[in-house]
Amino acid sequence: MKLWGGRFQKETVDKVNQFNSSINFDYKLYKQDIYGSIAHVHMLAKQHIISQQDSISICDGLMGILNDIEDGKIQFDSQAEDIHSNIESLLIERIGDVGKKLHTGRSRNDQVALDTRMYVKDQTKEIIYLLIDLEKNLLSIANGNKNSIMPGYTHMQKAQPITLSHHILAYFEMFKRDIERLNDSISRVDVLPLGSGALATTTYPLDRYMVANKLGFKEISSNSLDAVSDRDFVIELLSCCSIIMMHLSRFSEELILWSTDEFGFIELDDGYSTGSSIMPQKKNPDVLELIRGKTGRVYGNLIAMLTIMKGLPLAYNKDMQEDKEALFDTVDTVKNCIDIFNCMITTTTFNTQNMLNQAAKGYINATDAADYLVKKGLPFRDAHKVIGHLVLYAMDQNKTLNELSKDEFKSFSPMFDEDILDTLSLDKCVNERKLPGGPAPVTVEESIKRGYKWIEKAEELLI
Repeated sequence: MKLWGGRFQKETVDKVNQFNSSINFDYKLYKQDIYGSIAHVHMLAKQHIISQQDSISICDGLMGILNDIEDGKIQFDSQAEDIHSNIESLLIERIGDVGKKLHTGRSRNDQVALDTRMYVKDQTKEIIYLLIDLEKNLLSIANGNKNSIMPGYTHMQKAQPITLSHHILAYFEMFKRDIERLNDSISRVDVLPLGSGALATTTYPLDRYMVANKLGFKEISSNSLDAVSDRDFVIELLSCCSIIMMHLSRFSEELILWSTDEFGFIELDDGYSTGSSIMPQKKNPDVLELIRGKTGRVYGNLIAMLTIMKGLPLAYNKDMQEDKEALFDTVDTVKNCIDIFNCMITTTTFNTQNMLNQAAKGYINATDAADYLVKKGLPFRDAHKVIGHLVLYAMDQNKTLNELSKDEFKSFSPMFDEDILDTLSLDKCVNERKLPGGPAPVTVEESIKRGYKWIEKAEELLI
């Protein structure tokens, strides 16, 4: 049954019905649509736009539909176009003409905007909860590896010694920013559009603040044209999710590298790895590779949404129906990726001895050798040159800096004393980097404590 057929003298053709219908994906909004409708009907009764008895009949009917949907007893009808029309048609079938009063004082335009905002609010919080769980696990890994020395890299070349804890905490900071972005975005979603009508509100004496209060919105929209045509909040969530996926992809890329024989820094759990159909020795990091691949999919949804909106005049246009698939797919993909990454990282074994062995190679304490000379009074550029020559010599001798003798050091500069070998020990190099934000165990311990305190505050915001 078409809810808008009065003006038409012939039925739309089947191909148009199928092309126009969104029920095969916007059914996900059934819960938001029903709760939004119930709040609207309560307000209509309170404003004496419909009777109290009609309000009770409609709300009871809607709750019955909600229960039947969740029990799997309802098949949606593509002829009814979308979830909103489906539910209204079902309601009229069940309670008769009283159900036709449900749509009083609203349009599908502001109804769709309402349902989508409710969905985005709900899903944003779910994504935040998943990220908080991941953050807790990262802090746990960091806490157990405050003294685990590993090489830090720039340009994928060994650079300076750090701790595994410090490396893990870098990702903690990334996901922390993701949570902050999501929390901030909620304020722009938390606006009730219902009451805007198709584009110019309505002549009914609606109490928009009552509906906002019932549905948990902090404010109501200020302009009816903007309210029904705004999808910034969808684009913002897709943007936040794209950044989350970028962070997950970067982390996945490093873990993929670390799982290779060439690095040997981690061992992935068998339950989160796959094998080869032809090479029996293979253990593939498919979970991490899929996360890396799905990042492009989420990016694509963001670009699609930006492209859909870029040329639309006010107010509502049917193009905007295309927001749902991009939104739903992104939310499902991101939630799934965070969840499985979290499970995978908690079962991963970190081979800290291999990390330490690799840190001993590559002359990653060369900067400390230069700083040693600077502290003795040599200008840094001169010290840099001396150590550059020293490294070339050590490479030619197939030695690390720690394996050179005191006399060999002195042959490059008389400023080298007995304490140079102690200065260049990896423990010393790491422990001395105790500035705030540095890799020293004492520093990362403070970072971990701050991390737990931050999580407590983040969880309080969601309660």
